[in-house]
Amino acid sequence: MDKRRKVRVDFRRKTKGDTRDKSLTRRYAEGDSALDDLMPSRETGTRKGAVTRRGTVTAQESDGHVETGSPSAFVLQPSSKDVIRGRVVAVQGLNCLVETDAGQFRCVVRQVLKRLLIRQRSSVVTGDLVLVRPAGNGAGVIESVLPRRGVLSREYRGREHVLISNVDQVLIVGSALQPRLKPHLIDRFLVSAEKSGIRAVICINKIDLLDPAELQPLVGLYSQLGYCVLLLSATTGFGLERLIQSLRGRVSVLTGQSGVGKSSLLNAIDPDLKLPVGTVSEENEKGRHTTTTARILRFRFGGYVADTPGLRQFQCWDLAREEVANYFVEMRPFLSHCHFPDCLHLDESECAVKNAVADGWIDERRYESYRHMVWEEEAGSFSGEDE
Repeated sequence: MDKRRKVRVDFRRKTKGDTRDKSLTRRYAEGDSALDDLMPSRETGTRKGAVTRRGTVTAQESDGHVETGSPSAFVLQPSSKDVIRGRVVAVQGLNCLVETDAGQFRCVVRQVLKRLLIRQRSSVVTGDLVLVRPAGNGAGVIESVLPRRGVLSREYRGREHVLISNVDQVLIVGSALQPRLKPHLIDRFLVSAEKSGIRAVICINKIDLLDPAELQPLVGLYSQLGYCVLLLSATTGFGLERLIQSLRGRVSVLTGQSGVGKSSLLNAIDPDLKLPVGTVSEENEKGRHTTTTARILRFRFGGYVADTPGLRQFQCWDLAREEVANYFVEMRPFLSHCHFPDCLHLDESECAVKNAVADGWIDERRYESYRHMVWEEEAGSFSGEDE
């Protein structure tokens, strides 16, 4: 049973403290006599508010432990009993649009949630299940974030960027042409889905632009690995019925690089959505962003979908290089047969994974994706756009 107790948590600094006048050096070199008046006559202490980073909150533990690294690791006790449960369907600047049984509310986030020192870019993300205190006239305050599941996130400038939470499956959308298909980027999304325990579906759009037979080697590879692969065309309608069957009754998220036609596919299966669509540059085959923020939409045939902004690069969050091989499903049977228990399957001798690649049990291109991910984790940085 969940237990409420007082917990010491880390907070962000509430104030920025005193800032240094960056012109002092120049003014000193110019012999500015006014600097004498700026010298303090005695020592002064730093304000407590500028250094305080810890505080006490009343929280309800989740799964018997409290971890301040995530806002959903525990549930803050609401400041009022008049709260209702809802789902964040969009985050727009400082406001969140929350859908509840009582209707939609445009909410702000409780100040204590904003101050929690977390590794994420935001304490509330699209898809979060939250407790809302109505404030009248369609407004409200998000009091607590309920524990998350099915989280799709990436690393962005050293912090966790949660794309969406509480989803059942991720649809990884690529395009056969314009822009060209990037299997290495698909592999990154697959690793992230495996790590989060989310069902992954690979969707290849715009197959009307080439002979589908050219895609059979890639489709066959992913199908043999156990992934569902859908060949689609938003223009001709090919494969859309299978796509509807995959989406019906589930909470899904569409992700992929810009310009692959995510919004076009959604408009094709449900014209009521009326999502804006863009074009692909003929010079560099890069799409233009038409979806600027993640938002959750309801299908008329049942189910929900989160349409996310297009990504040109994707680096998995909180993934150690020793863990990468565990999320390549074809490597798992061979991991325990390597001679060295800490084998990274790169340059080590008597490596069962490398032998499996040489014997054709593991696809060579997939193995190259693995090598690139391990090198990046070792370097501690992301090399650039996925090829």
